[in-house]
Amino acid sequence: VQLQASGGGLVQAGDSLEVSCAASPRPYSSSVLGWFRQGPGKEREFVAAIRWGSRNTYYADSVKGRFTISKDNAKALVNLQMNRLKPEDTAVYYCAYSWRGSIWQAREYDYWGQGTQVTVSS
Repeated sequence: VQLQASGGGLVQAGDSLEVSCAASPRPYSSSVLGWFRQGPGKEREFVAAIRWGSRNTYYADSVKGRFTISKDNAKALVNLQMNRLKPEDTAVYYCAYSWRGSIWQAREYDYWGQGTQVTVSS
């Protein structure tokens, strides 16, 4: 499985930004595609996830109501729309793939993309 993340950048607080992840081959319906992030000097943390075979979504409390994860089945894309960005959202954002359908723990994901930098200035 290959994951290619894109769409990061530099924005100001309060702005919006979308990051995307292309999966190859197309994910199985039982799998989960997730987004994690790692800020400077911080551990990698869960952001959001979606089950490929359903519309079930999961969010960290810190982003609930501001971020939306979605998928494009035809293009095998998972998108993370980030609104009302804050400086504390600054991090490298990674997409990840779980064969087993795990959600919350980074160690339970099997494949990782290369990461894309999101920087939010105050």
